[in-house]
Amino acid sequence: TEKGIPFVHPAKREKGTQLFDSTSSTQTVLHENQIRGLIHCHSTWSDGSNELEEMVQECMKRNWEYMVISDHSASAFYANGLSAERVAAQHQQIDLLNKRYAPFRIFKSIESDILSDGSLDYEETVLSSFDLVIASIHSNLRMLKEKATERLIRAIENPFTTILGHPTGRLLLSRAGYPIDHEKIIDACAANKVAIEINAHPRRLDLDWTWVDHALEKGVLLSINPDAHQLEGFNDIRYGILVAQKTKLSAGQNLSSFSCKEFENWLIKRK
Repeated sequence: TEKGIPFVHPAKREKGTQLFDSTSSTQTVLHENQIRGLIHCHSTWSDGSNELEEMVQECMKRNWEYMVISDHSASAFYANGLSAERVAAQHQQIDLLNKRYAPFRIFKSIESDILSDGSLDYEETVLSSFDLVIASIHSNLRMLKEKATERLIRAIENPFTTILGHPTGRLLLSRAGYPIDHEKIIDACAANKVAIEINAHPRRLDLDWTWVDHALEKGVLLSINPDAHQLEGFNDIRYGILVAQKTKLSAGQNLSSFSCKEFENWLIKRK
């Protein structure tokens, strides 16, 4: 530039030192058109507003290749969480829709509650029926840092956990979220090959962007997910993208930027 300072994308100017970091000017930023699939969404099977087929059709309109349906688990009774029997019934419907809309793919998932002791909702026989599991805390949120960290780490170490959902449980402008040791959580995810969600819902934006680069340095994959409960919620992906643009996150490090085949291969490889 005229003053000898390289151009830095506006999203990367949050930290003043980056203005004088020559590497910042050469870093590419993630864009919304690099999203290949929808991860973390809820249907009428739990507390969502739309049926699975409607959601599939909307994904296809957006040229997405797959959808990871992750309705609430049984303990989330307030959100019409799925019993083991209803999980089996939903999986039957998914099989039918996958045949009808191939090559589009619905991956069978669940947003499994992390219980107070850090265990996951459901017995292993049910957990093993999913293609992947998003593990999240929704209850007993008043915890000290040590307790919250231990609870999350136990869930991360569960072999069925694939993605850690909204790690702090915060709701912006209304709930601060429980305190956690981010470094220990990220280290546990790295050790157990668990991805961390960047929840793109505008009231969450959790994992906070300030920890994304640290996670990347540790080799942890991120996943920009809308946590959508209606079709309009698919648009919340944009907020996750804006968060990602502040960081070094690339399409190759974001699960929802993987093609359907790449995502499937990643799931197979980590098991």
